[in-house]
Amino acid sequence: MNKKRIGILLSLAMMLGLASCGEKEVNTKLILNEVLIENQTNFQDDYGVHSAWIEVFNKSYTSADLAGYLLKMSNQPGDTATYFIPKGDVLTLVKPRQHSLFWADGQPNRGTFHTNFVMDGTTATWVGLYDSGKKLVDQVTIPAGTLQADQSYARISDASAEWEVKGAVADKYVTPSTNNKTLEGNAKMEKFQTHDSVGIGMSITAMSVVFFGLILLYICFRAIGKAAVSFRRKNAMEAKDITCEQEAKEKKLGEAPGEVIAAISLAMHEMQSDVHDVEDTVLTITRVKRSYSPWSSKIYTLRETPKK
Repeated sequence: MNKKRIGILLSLAMMLGLASCGEKEVNTKLILNEVLIENQTNFQDDYGVHSAWIEVFNKSYTSADLAGYLLKMSNQPGDTATYFIPKGDVLTLVKPRQHSLFWADGQPNRGTFHTNFVMDGTTATWVGLYDSGKKLVDQVTIPAGTLQADQSYARISDASAEWEVKGAVADKYVTPSTNNKTLEGNAKMEKFQTHDSVGIGMSITAMSVVFFGLILLYICFRAIGKAAVSFRRKNAMEAKDITCEQEAKEKKLGEAPGEVIAAISLAMHEMQSDVHDVEDTVLTITRVKRSYSPWSSKIYTLRETPKK
């Protein structure tokens, strides 16, 4: 009976494991960020042509690959065009918090980022992004007549939930391949410039920080030096069997002259620098079999006595 219960429990555990493995979570790193339908004088593609475009944004802080994803577009119910983003292009890897632009020009033979469909702004336009498992990642519907020429339908800021029309007013301009919300000024800098137009306060603050840092470094090195001298003095007192602190100070135990410290510092600098040569420490000694060198022998310099 116990074996049957154990078998049933194991079977249920395996079924739950397979079910959890089969459910693939939708990757929500990549989202639709901005769409421009009628491009007359806006951004040009790499062929110098003004075409409609779709911007995809990676809202995560890790890279995400668009290879194998699907871009779908529909202007009429039941009429959906699908573009398969090909694999093998390194440019489909979108860096963290970066954008990727696709041209809806109906010319897929021009490259990875040129779709096989075009968009029409006279009717409502639906754009969807599907992952490699054909699951819907993000979608947006642009109502008919919402956009004029060179206007885009975009999120207020990157990855925000609300959408708006950009290009209708001066402070809301179209931003292909860049942040949807760009700050033209810095409120803190403007406030600081109002209160300190000449920059005297900034100079005083900067110099105060530098001098305070130098004083802090001096105090730290001074304390470390005293601690090192005290530690060396204790070791020297133990080595020489001295117990009186005053006697150790008079004999200057543990204190090294400045010349010694300078020599040690210079030796350490030369050891760590690239200028120092690395010598071969292997010494090879070969025994010479002959007791003399024939090149210096005098017998080769004497003339032979002529025979009579």
